[in-house]
Amino acid sequence: MRYDFDKVINRRGLDSVKWSCKEDELPMWVADMDFECAPEILAALQKRLDHGVFGYPTLTAEWQSSICSWWSRRHKVDFKPEWLISCSAVVPAIASIIRKFSCPGDKILVQSPVYHAFFNIIINNGRQIADNKLIYNSQEYEIDFIDLENKLKDPLTRIMLLCNPHNPIGKIWSKAELEKIAKLCYENDVLLVSDEIHCDIVDPKLSYTPMALIEEYFQNCITCISPSKSFNIAGIQGAMVVTPNENLKDLIKRAFDNDKIAENNIFSAVATIASYNESEVWLDELREYIYTNKILVREFLQSEIPIIKLVHSTATYLLWLDCSQICDDSSKLQKFLRSEFGLWVSEGGEFGGNGKQFLRMNIACPKELLKDGLSRLKKGINAFINSEKSQF
Repeated sequence: MRYDFDKVINRRGLDSVKWSCKEDELPMWVADMDFECAPEILAALQKRLDHGVFGYPTLTAEWQSSICSWWSRRHKVDFKPEWLISCSAVVPAIASIIRKFSCPGDKILVQSPVYHAFFNIIINNGRQIADNKLIYNSQEYEIDFIDLENKLKDPLTRIMLLCNPHNPIGKIWSKAELEKIAKLCYENDVLLVSDEIHCDIVDPKLSYTPMALIEEYFQNCITCISPSKSFNIAGIQGAMVVTPNENLKDLIKRAFDNDKIAENNIFSAVATIASYNESEVWLDELREYIYTNKILVREFLQSEIPIIKLVHSTATYLLWLDCSQICDDSSKLQKFLRSEFGLWVSEGGEFGGNGKQFLRMNIACPKELLKDGLSRLKKGINAFINSEKSQF
């Protein structure tokens, strides 16, 4: 490999949300990678920093071109530059869209277990959650299309939030599934908002289907994208939403202006351009590395902790661990692992659905840290089982 993903970076004491923990703790929770971002990005940022003047920035044709070129060659979809609307981040964009295209009391549809921020921005904006719970068959998840159709027919359902690929289950939705979703939303006059922030982190030789490729219904869709997860630059703040619908675009721009999320900082465009134009090899090697980490986890669980099942995953660097054989509520297990063994993973209950039987583990880290985490997990699971038995 050209790039060194085995290098361990000390992130303690640097105001990192992920690493704001005790000295003996290992954080494997929030979706934040422990790898240096691509040196091509660092060089571009350094060049801009060396200029020394940081006034108000403007987004250029190069910024537009880098995004359109990336989606064309990587995902076979042709975005037009005028479809792109900049914003500070995906979650604030979705919150702004919810406020603009629905009213207090309306329903916003999600498919749980799903990224917990979806629940927060729905409730905090005075809307109701319509939950089309995913069906779990003890190996992977499927969409309950009968329930989805029924919930979309509810006149109070105004927006559907799609996670594509899906966080936390790591699933790439098929084109056939996306077509059914888009058709149902269109027929029931429900705006489809597709969060595709994890789209570039898929297993080697696999690809995801952008909602934009469902051309028949794309006029009823808003796609949210960002280089932040793919290139580990979330702290720089930069995202964009995409729609070919002129009416939607005008309303979104107005909403973003009102909510003051339309501006990018001066380093955001630089990082975006360097990501999409210069860091493709880095991303490909990253995907290979994460895939080998997945294999390591799968083999470790099978041989050392078979009571914990790994849900089949083809996307993201977030693994969904089925703990149903040892607990009904993973919050107790999560707290035990952190307090007794210093392993900080996410409890599944915050993702809704059947998440209380799961833990989410972030494996985007050097193998040295991953092996440490797996060792802690094994010791913690064994100790937890023994502690539960001792209570009876």
